[in-house]
Amino acid sequence: MYRDPKFSSLFNQFGRGDGAPPSLLQKIVTVLVTIAVFGVALMFSVVLFAVVATVGAVAWGYLWWKTRALRKQMREHPPTGRGMVIEGEVIREVEIEDRPPR
Repeated sequence: MYRDPKFSSLFNQFGRGDGAPPSLLQKIVTVLVTIAVFGVALMFSVVLFAVVATVGAVAWGYLWWKTRALRKQMREHPPTGRGMVIEGEVIREVEIEDRPPR
């Protein structure tokens, strides 16, 4: 594999270091940054949930409002069940003209 010498120092930075454990200050900063990132992610997820719930409620209210006339008509004229329901298949006869073969 070819390695470009321009980027060798970059890859060496990410390699195994001297193995020194992080100091107490580094640990505290890491914990504080982790808590801050978790708090920001939680805040955005709550806002996203609120937006989705609001859009859903508005869509449900719109559909409920638009179908009120249909619901009223169905209450005033309920289906009687006296209609005739035909279930089955349709068979159709096709007339073929008798032509003499050529």
